[in-house]
Amino acid sequence: MKKIGIDARLYSQTGVGTYIDNFLFYLDKRNDSNFLYYVYLNKDDFNKVKFDSKNIIKRKTSFHWHSLAEQVGFLFCLVKEKLDLMHFTYFSYPVFYPRKFVATVHDLTPLFFKTGRSSTKSSFVYKLKYTAFSFALKNQIEKAEAIITPSLATKNQIIAFYGDKYEKKIFPIPEGIDYQLFQNFGWKVLKKKFNFKFFIYVGNFYPHKNVERLIEAFLRIKKPIKLILIGPDDFFAKKMQKLIKSFRLGKKILIYHPKIKSELAFFYRNAQALIHPSLSEGFGLPLLEAAYFGCPIIASNIEVFKEIMEKEYLPFDPYDSQNIAEQINFFLQKKPKFNYKKIIQKYSFKKMTEEILKIYQKVIK
Repeated sequence: MKKIGIDARLYSQTGVGTYIDNFLFYLDKRNDSNFLYYVYLNKDDFNKVKFDSKNIIKRKTSFHWHSLAEQVGFLFCLVKEKLDLMHFTYFSYPVFYPRKFVATVHDLTPLFFKTGRSSTKSSFVYKLKYTAFSFALKNQIEKAEAIITPSLATKNQIIAFYGDKYEKKIFPIPEGIDYQLFQNFGWKVLKKKFNFKFFIYVGNFYPHKNVERLIEAFLRIKKPIKLILIGPDDFFAKKMQKLIKSFRLGKKILIYHPKIKSELAFFYRNAQALIHPSLSEGFGLPLLEAAYFGCPIIASNIEVFKEIMEKEYLPFDPYDSQNIAEQINFFLQKKPKFNYKKIIQKYSFKKMTEEILKIYQKVIK
């Protein structure tokens, strides 16, 4: 039986972790007997993940991404397995891996939007890591048998940056709605705490997410409505908290760190709208999730959002805080309606999993 490896070391991370988690969830439900799957999990995640399928085997690793241990230890670990195919789900991987592999390239955001002075690293260490990232990504795109992207927009980015010679091996496979959003969760505490009108932002607070401009835009919103920024508690979240304080917007803008993903369903169902000001994305899971729960969307006019949402959202120029404010005020005055039925029918992590397996089969043959 052919052996396929799946890099799941980022299982618990935001963004990529949602992709990996849902892929493995639907892979396990297939009970696929065509291949033997070796899933490489960080030691902290190893006991969190359970599979019913006998064809999925867990492997514990202690080789962190962006590390020398990844380039040496993880490389040795994979070579020893003699896999017929390896799937690297992130750009950080052992660059000297000699066997056949496919790669998921979620976006080129780190190339175009450096964290720079916002990073927790010194400038020297950051530049070193950025150089290593650039090399690893270029190497991955050159060597991969197939490249999976979550959108046509990301495929076009890769072709524009690296050349059209890679066009035929890039396969856009869109994502879907996180299965964890459907898990039962009591909302009584949230209903009591957030018993007022509010907008939401959902995501992390990295510089390319452009949350700073959204906060600036809210200085121009005079109506009695609040903004809840929902994301992880980290260095960048604390930076947003300081900005909110400096603008004296503490009563209008709140930051909330959800304990479990199913809490998001409450916010999507009860928000006036999702506002997403990102400058660059590979896909846009919060937009799709909001659409599923019938939450109106006000978001950047970037290509990937237009690809996913078509014309069923209220767009703004993400580089212009005044335009962001104008569209928020327009929404509050006009309350435009959007039809998300056709959009949510197009996207599914189950469909994504099936399409990825087709690529495995094609590459192995």
